[in-house]
Amino acid sequence: MSWTTLISADELAHAIDHCIVVDCRYDLANPRAGAPAYAQAHIPGALFIDMDTQLSAPKSGQNGRHPMPSSDAVRALLQSIGLNDDTQLVVYDVGGMASGRLWWMSRWIGHERVAVLDGGLKAWERAGFPLTAETGPVRPAGRLSARTAQSTLVDADTVAKASASASRVLIDARAADRYRGENETIDPVAGHIPGSLNRPWSLNLREDGRFKPAPFLRAEFEALLAGRNASEVINSCGSGVSACHNILAMTHAGLSGAALYGGSWSEWVADPDRPVATGPQA
Repeated sequence: MSWTTLISADELAHAIDHCIVVDCRYDLANPRAGAPAYAQAHIPGALFIDMDTQLSAPKSGQNGRHPMPSSDAVRALLQSIGLNDDTQLVVYDVGGMASGRLWWMSRWIGHERVAVLDGGLKAWERAGFPLTAETGPVRPAGRLSARTAQSTLVDADTVAKASASASRVLIDARAADRYRGENETIDPVAGHIPGSLNRPWSLNLREDGRFKPAPFLRAEFEALLAGRNASEVINSCGSGVSACHNILAMTHAGLSGAALYGGSWSEWVADPDRPVATGPQA
């Protein structure tokens, strides 16, 4: 079988011997917390991939807090952990924000057999499945063929044109107070890209951390889009991480084709000439 958006804890437990599992826990308030947490306890066989050093390119001061690596770098990373064309990749974290990034990146290089563990590590533990401190296995390097990208990346110029002309729908995945410019402790400028709508990524989840059912997600996003197609959407956030969560939710709901602004707000405000809006969405 093949999972392309979400996989449940039960499904993973039955298929785990045929999957490559990646732990990509990340804490925005403590970026170095992921590796020690993995070392303490993780899903058996899982490997750890770090957000700052492996899922991001070097920072220039103008390209945001988590610059997107090149597609060649992403392919090399996934091959280095043993991924092949026919291998199922499963990604998890704890809060749900970070795993969508690797899901998106995998699809960006054309590997569709990738899914996020629904509910993350907490769902695995609630189901009674074991954890281990043993480091994941070292696998032979894999081989990933050049395939058509299933994810779309856009740059600041594309976003600027969309913002000025309203030709596309801009969706910001940050918390509402950060979007409004009321509470900004991470980036140097508060507010949002003019014309963007706010859909905090946390709204995709139920109280137990699992995603809402696909029909509910579809109804919520369709209400936000107000008749526009998913292919007209550009998703952003603070640094191109939680925006992937919205893209995952849309894809799971059957609304595929939305793009990612990889640099997001942290790149946008690095140029003081770019416009900034504050307050609630219009």
